Amino acid sequence: MDGNLGTTNVLLGIMAAVSVLEALVLIGMGIGGFLIYRRVMQTVTDLEARQIAPLRDKVDGILADVKTVTARVSQKTERVDQAISGTMDRVDVTAERVKTTVADKVNQAIGVARGIRAVIMSVLGSDTRHEPPATAAGRV
Repeated sequence: MDGNLGTTNVLLGIMAAVSVLEALVLIGMGIGGFLIYRRVMQTVTDLEARQIAPLRDKVDGILADVKTVTARVSQKTERVDQAISGTMDRVDVTAERVKTTVADKVNQAIGVARGIRAVIMSVLGSDTRHEPPATAAGRV
């Protein structure tokens, strides 16, 4: 039985050594992975500082310019809209004044024409037949 236990002990010793080696390899891989992770993160940080930060500053500047231009355009558009509205109001008032003035002048001309007609009718026609003057409802 001695031989069997010796072989078993040797095999157990080999398995223990292999387990220790596996543990050392896993620890080494963990440390290597951590070092690689740290280097990758350092590279990403450097890349971000060198490439992305300047681009971000440029984009922020462009957005600020766009915001300024948009505010100016909005202000100018509002001023143009107010100018157009004011002009349209003045045109409406002027059109109403012209309409009223023309209507007054036409009414005066009609009154003068009727007066002249009445004078002519009274001078020319002395017959006894009198026609009633045209009323506002009878005019066309």
